[in-house]
Amino acid sequence: MKVKIATTNDEYNDALLVRRQVFIEEQQVSEVEEIDNLENEATHFVLYDHNQPIGAGRFRQLENTGKVERICVLSTSRKKGSGKMIMDKIEQYAIDQGINKLKLNSQTHAEQFYKKLGYETVSEVFMDAGIPHVTMVKQLT
Repeated sequence: MKVKIATTNDEYNDALLVRRQVFIEEQQVSEVEEIDNLENEATHFVLYDHNQPIGAGRFRQLENTGKVERICVLSTSRKKGSGKMIMDKIEQYAIDQGINKLKLNSQTHAEQFYKKLGYETVSEVFMDAGIPHVTMVKQLT
């Protein structure tokens, strides 16, 4: 498995393919909410397994903080370290950009996953796209 930064339209479309399957089809998020007006300002990441896209995520820089968004892995590839691979690549990218703090909004069912990666919950539960979330942050070294 390998995580790539999407630099071509095909790679970006691979990221969207995974996001559509996980968020739109599996979790019933509307396409308008999932594919938003921030796509063009984000850096997109795609996890490939034997050239097949199985995971995705995106990153945006907000002043001195990095915003991690749209982390997802196909259901058949979960619990195999796939999500951690995506997060490791995004964190290294942030460090390379001179960013030392990351923020994300986690679905509550994934909160423990992010805690294991060193993220701290800094909000109460709130609803986004009809799904309970919490805001989490991590200081990078």
